[in-house]
Amino acid sequence: METKERILQKATEQFMRLGIRSVSMDDIAAQLGVSKKTIYQYFNDKEELVDAVMQEEEKRMNADCLRCRNTSRDAIEEIFFTMETVNEQFSQMNPVILFDLEKFHPNVFGRFLRMKNTFLLNVIRENIHKGIEEGLYRPEIDIDIISKFRLESMMLPFNFNVFPPGKYGLTQVTNELMGLFLYGLVTLKGHKLILKYKEQQKQK
Repeated sequence: METKERILQKATEQFMRLGIRSVSMDDIAAQLGVSKKTIYQYFNDKEELVDAVMQEEEKRMNADCLRCRNTSRDAIEEIFFTMETVNEQFSQMNPVILFDLEKFHPNVFGRFLRMKNTFLLNVIRENIHKGIEEGLYRPEIDIDIISKFRLESMMLPFNFNVFPPGKYGLTQVTNELMGLFLYGLVTLKGHKLILKYKEQQKQK
């Protein structure tokens, strides 16, 4: 693995586990067993490193979304696949990371918001449209309103005022909100499919 890739990998691990603000360039250098000067050969400052890490995370998130969509048999299975991926990611993520981005790296956070409001919104819309066509989601749903509702509810687990980290976990809150959202979408046919996929999950 090239030095730049090693730096990105270690920075990602540290940021996701501890948050961005609490991890210094010295910390990353020490974890890698290199001098801080080595890191500065590839990244001018912490802002540039944070930006590079988040770009890689966005690419991975986009690829995960597309993989879940392309490998699922229907809209509900896509949701189940997505939640399996999200749960795995969130189990290793410190919820403070988005707060750190917004407060200390607003330009990077701004790009994340643009991705959220374009790519992720479109993924949600396509899933709802697909589910309606399959007879799994209620046809009277206003796709635009419900898509935006789902998009914004995705951010709630990171709101410390509503869900303090010491009391609630990211995966716990995310799963509860997604369950409520999904059950509110489905027809009777879709409800039966949820139960089927839940049973399959238990058997894994």
